[in-house]
Amino acid sequence: MTSINQRQELQNQIWKIANDVRGSVDGWDFKQFVLGTLFYRFISENFTSYIEGGDDSVNYPELPDSVITPEIKEDAIKTKGYFIYPSQLFVNVAKNANTNPDLNTDLKAIFSAIESSANGYPSEQDIKGLFADFDTTSSRLGNTVENKNSRLAAVLKGVAGLKFGNFEDNEIDLFGDAYEFLISNYAANAGKSGGEFFTPQHVSKLIAQLAMHKQEKVNKIYDPAVGSGSLLLQAKKHFDNHIIEEGFFGQEINHTTYNLARMNMFLHNVNYDKFHIELGNTLTEPRLHDEKPFDAIVSNPPYSVRWIGSDDPTLINDDRFAPAGVLAPKSKADFAFVLHALSYLSSKGRAALVCFPGIFYRGGAEQKIRKYLVDNNYVESVIALAPNLFYGTSIAVNILVLSKHKTDTKTQFIDATGEAFFKKQTNNNVLTDGHIKQIMGMFDTKEEVDHVTTTIDNTKIAENEYNLSVSSYVEPKDTREQIDIDKLNKEIAATVGKINVLRADIDAIVKEIEA
Repeated sequence: MTSINQRQELQNQIWKIANDVRGSVDGWDFKQFVLGTLFYRFISENFTSYIEGGDDSVNYPELPDSVITPEIKEDAIKTKGYFIYPSQLFVNVAKNANTNPDLNTDLKAIFSAIESSANGYPSEQDIKGLFADFDTTSSRLGNTVENKNSRLAAVLKGVAGLKFGNFEDNEIDLFGDAYEFLISNYAANAGKSGGEFFTPQHVSKLIAQLAMHKQEKVNKIYDPAVGSGSLLLQAKKHFDNHIIEEGFFGQEINHTTYNLARMNMFLHNVNYDKFHIELGNTLTEPRLHDEKPFDAIVSNPPYSVRWIGSDDPTLINDDRFAPAGVLAPKSKADFAFVLHALSYLSSKGRAALVCFPGIFYRGGAEQKIRKYLVDNNYVESVIALAPNLFYGTSIAVNILVLSKHKTDTKTQFIDATGEAFFKKQTNNNVLTDGHIKQIMGMFDTKEEVDHVTTTIDNTKIAENEYNLSVSSYVEPKDTREQIDIDKLNKEIAATVGKINVLRADIDAIVKEIEA
């Protein structure tokens, strides 16, 4: 099945599930139930494949729980990070979902058992609370047990109906596509959060390639505002044939999205010992300080959110912010994320960060931070992208590429806002692989392209008050119609001549009439 067909089938199935529970579960809450069920199915099938080990004579779902010895369980938890008994597998629960009067409480007990199976093992923190947002006893599913069970059964049956074979063999990013489809349909209900929590896969691909450019191996990859983990996972795809030595790292402030990120790691076969996702406020409670530096950093932090800033006098002495000599404004934390990422970047790596355009030209503290970045030669490129690429916002965002190993003292500016750099779709514009290849080619060669890209000496940027706005350096193409003045003058002269002849004829006719 092609990727287009798989994606369409996935969307049709999710929409069918939505219709089955429509009117009872808010769209944004419904998203958690669908994604939670997808995750439950995946880890069940993934765990089954591990236990069976390719032996066709073993059918794990049909085994009685009683045959599982403590040794089998312990070995599995040490390897996979968790344990699922045959009776707890998705396939067995879904099979009897419509007739199980205790479905909601059974699911709650199963999820609790899967999480607690990791207690006391190295994977405990990676498994703990994974199903916290999949509350099967919630009143959001209905006021009675029967209502809850019927809706849970509908979701289970719908997800069971996805006939894609093995998750890892799919042509599409099943979990990411499901999330993207749900967000695109429920973004209105979600408000701004859709854009904050999810970076579309096509934009993630560009960001990952920028951060990884010409690195054959990296020590580890980090996202300080990890969201659902899509940027880290695009980095994984880009590095399938390369080496990521120590894995994937991130921090997320929102508990629901933190759980989605950890689920997403498992869904993409990133084992518990290869990722480290932390919960908390990255700016005021950084959890991964001891893990730095990172060879690759990717991020789409929330745009212009408030933070404590100067209200906390200790932050100006924080080693992330102190070198710039000033804190990002309290009403706009954008540059706080930029300085955090720069502090965590290794001497050989790159950071590629999605940024709100305003931070590149505003004055005050933001101008002082730009001065610090430019004077210390950390800015490699600023790339302006087309508008309407993200859910929840139509603005044309920029990508800021930071590097600590530049060989010159120049900064590149790329204007990728033109129609040659995006494809129009009904709801949102998209970057195709061809567009990404174009942008990466310009980023790599640093060649001048009229009206699209230029490279400016940092002294010129300093003279321009450290303005890093792409439009300040890339001259837009003049699309006005070119007028040939000589030709126009000849046409005017010919027209005037015709008018004079016509006037003479009219005068002659008038004289004849008057005579």
